[in-house]
Amino acid sequence: MTERGRGVILHGLAVLILVAGGIWWWRSAPRDDSDPRLLAWRLTAEQLLPETGDQEMTDTVVVPASSNYEKGADLDGGAFQVAVVCAGPDGSRVRVSFGDDESGRGLPCSGARTPEVFSVGVGSQLRLRAAADDKGPIVFRYTVQRAATN
Repeated sequence: MTERGRGVILHGLAVLILVAGGIWWWRSAPRDDSDPRLLAWRLTAEQLLPETGDQEMTDTVVVPASSNYEKGADLDGGAFQVAVVCAGPDGSRVRVSFGDDESGRGLPCSGARTPEVFSVGVGSQLRLRAAADDKGPIVFRYTVQRAATN
């Protein structure tokens, strides 16, 4: 076999390996099975409760139907304002609480929504819980900011 013939075979094998690798990569890529409404709900929640420079913490999370989200944060003691809002399918609700023995407060995640603001006294740790009802998933957004002192 001539050198030219070997070169053609090597190039052909390289192309074959490249094509096989591309097919494998494309087929093994994870599928995005997420709910396409989540992006719209996230944008809604972030518009209703935008970030400002004086917040201690903020986050936007997806809470699946009939599931809970919990966040504990170490903070210097004092008074804080916690603002929450959610967005989700028609009739969906979230229950927000700040302690173990607290039943929380239910908030609508559809229709006309405005952020709810809670005043919370914190010793050293803030514990926030959000429980989505069975109509979820919902997008839950919260911000924590030190309360203004007079």
